[in-house]
Amino acid sequence: MTDVHTHEQELLKEFLAGATLFLGPDPEIMLDHDIAPISERERGALDRVTDTHMAGVVRSRVEAGVNEAFAMSSQTGACPGARWGDSVCGLFTANGDLAISSNGGILIFSVLTQHAVKFIAKYWIDDPSVGVRPGDGFAHNDARYGNIHNTDSSVILPIFHDGELIAWVGCITHVGENGAIEPGGMPTIAETPFDEGLKMPPIKLVENYELKRDLITFLQNSTRDPKLIYEDMKSKLYACIRLKERLEETITQYGVDPVIAVLRGTLDDTKEEVKRRISEWPDGTTRSVAFSDGTLRENLLLKINLEMRKNGDQLVLDFRGSSPEFQNRSINTQAASMKGMLAQLFLGYIWPDLPRNQAVLAPIEIVLDSRSVLNAADEVPNAQSMMTFFFGYSAGQVAVAKFLYSATNRYTKILAPWYNMIQTFIYGGMTQHGEPAANLCADLNGMSGGARDGLDGENAIALASCAMSDLGEQELSEEENAFVQIISKKIMRDNQAFGKYRGGQGYQMALAAYESTTWGFASFCVGSKFPTISGLFGGYACPAYPLAKVQGVDVFDTFKHDPGSFKWTIEEIMNERPFEGAVYSTHHMGFPFELAKNGELYMCTQGAGGGYGDVLERDPAAVMKDLEQELISDWTAQEIYHVVYDPSSFVVDPEATAQAREAERDRRKQRGVPYADFVREWVTEGPPADLPFYGSWGDREVIYAGGYAGQPHVRMRSDAIQDVVVPHPREVRIASLEATVAELQAKLREQ
Repeated sequence: MTDVHTHEQELLKEFLAGATLFLGPDPEIMLDHDIAPISERERGALDRVTDTHMAGVVRSRVEAGVNEAFAMSSQTGACPGARWGDSVCGLFTANGDLAISSNGGILIFSVLTQHAVKFIAKYWIDDPSVGVRPGDGFAHNDARYGNIHNTDSSVILPIFHDGELIAWVGCITHVGENGAIEPGGMPTIAETPFDEGLKMPPIKLVENYELKRDLITFLQNSTRDPKLIYEDMKSKLYACIRLKERLEETITQYGVDPVIAVLRGTLDDTKEEVKRRISEWPDGTTRSVAFSDGTLRENLLLKINLEMRKNGDQLVLDFRGSSPEFQNRSINTQAASMKGMLAQLFLGYIWPDLPRNQAVLAPIEIVLDSRSVLNAADEVPNAQSMMTFFFGYSAGQVAVAKFLYSATNRYTKILAPWYNMIQTFIYGGMTQHGEPAANLCADLNGMSGGARDGLDGENAIALASCAMSDLGEQELSEEENAFVQIISKKIMRDNQAFGKYRGGQGYQMALAAYESTTWGFASFCVGSKFPTISGLFGGYACPAYPLAKVQGVDVFDTFKHDPGSFKWTIEEIMNERPFEGAVYSTHHMGFPFELAKNGELYMCTQGAGGGYGDVLERDPAAVMKDLEQELISDWTAQEIYHVVYDPSSFVVDPEATAQAREAERDRRKQRGVPYADFVREWVTEGPPADLPFYGSWGDREVIYAGGYAGQPHVRMRSDAIQDVVVPHPREVRIASLEATVAELQAKLREQ
């Protein structure tokens, strides 16, 4: 009986193992950002490879191959993300850890691409219906299996040597169009994951190094731009094949053990070096908060809360107390995506000399509330995850700077927050060539740098998560798509975060649809009501940025008949209103897709990096230089920096300037109040009833949610976060109109 019972138990286990209903995202994979335990194969390779010089040559060879693959992908890719640097190529260990990534491309991917590889290794290798063999390739784009959002698509190839799986190669790119509810791949109006377009878990898309046309056709049939999907997949596949060839050439020359040893050794060395560098920081705790002002559909105040604790070689980033997730808004982020952006912070701005791999974050502990907006459930949408994890990154920049200020060794200058919003336009429709297209403008890669200790920030230089990105060729985009960027890359006056050292300034953009009756635009940013970044050590935050529109005008007709009347800055267009009969309006930058008429203007500006230090300590000569270059106005020079000068010659009066600044310091003292009085007047037990506030107020274990459209605030424990559902903007508008009608009817009855 015992043997029969045991046999029945084995049959039951076998049946259950093969009867899994759905292989969803694996929390064991997705929540772990450490490198995998060392395998016996890796340990043996490390023991056998003792020639460090030869190992260095092998590392250089494979790095060159990774960079070549990245260049190949950039030069052959169809999507703006591939062309202008929003991608990365990488080489993984057999366990799926990303050990070496390309020098160019998005650093955030260096910690996000591992999860899909580990999923394949865990679930598909031994699955008889899938399997992993030489010549196979896998693709995926679902952030719940590892990614930023569904616009990012990867191709992954296993590497075998004498029948042994020794590594993986991969290429990931921001593709854009993916069949979402709005064109371009990043829908602001998505209310469920099913509004977000393609959601591929890791699937076998390649056999014998050839794309499977049946699956490619399925993907093409599910999006607005079939040509883009096919060309992009081919580009990534052949970049991976090139990297595979370079890896095999290295093995032929030096052997397989050195390659395995270099991959594992690079990870181990990076992890240990990070711990050593953390140990150089002073022990202590710093705190920082950042606020997002919306969900892209309504104006709310979302708190991102950070406490950073350092003890010895241990560093903890504790984000408990941040906003809860939103069940029907797309701004939620997966924990892995949040961690990827934090890795970007350390690799890009703290230790840029370290190898670009996932081990940079391995020894750092990240604490997140479950079902918070930074650690959302799989069931909520996440297409616009950048709208929250960018704030975690910005809070991290401020907190880290406080440690670096007293650190013995620094590997970069202390930096005020980089501008963190993707100020640009999504576009879509039928082009002037009669072809469907949908994607985004590469102008988002021109974010401005924060001010540094001793230096002003760089103007409109690079995406916060992609230091080596490019802005793209505007003429090329206009040739392919039905719009013209009439104002392009023009620095906007007074678009500056003031300080002893000012932040970098952003440029303005004005687009108009051209030669298409079915072309439209959308935008997808927060920060139109409340600054998205702060300054540092007394420096100012960036301004707030609305979207501006001019409708009821055809500017191309204006260029033909009255070109002199056109104004070449947003400031002049919106203030002077040169187009008679046109409708001028401003909107939150979370602007849903709408069709545009020929010649109507859609305008926005890139933001400013954070300021550093007190404005009254800025060198008057630097203020005059900015004034002479028309980066600031006379008002800013006089009322912010308090410089006295001759406006015709820009010659500073040093004595009068010193007096003006001393007078401003006296006014500051008069405006100031004792701290206890400030606390008594401003600190309350909870958020005001009419403030749409989401997050902790004081105690980070108590979360508030509500205050929007008459919703009462709900208090919840941080370990038991409840679903937050925001009413549809249409319903809020209807309720407001009905209340107005009822009020008018009541007044009529009184008469």
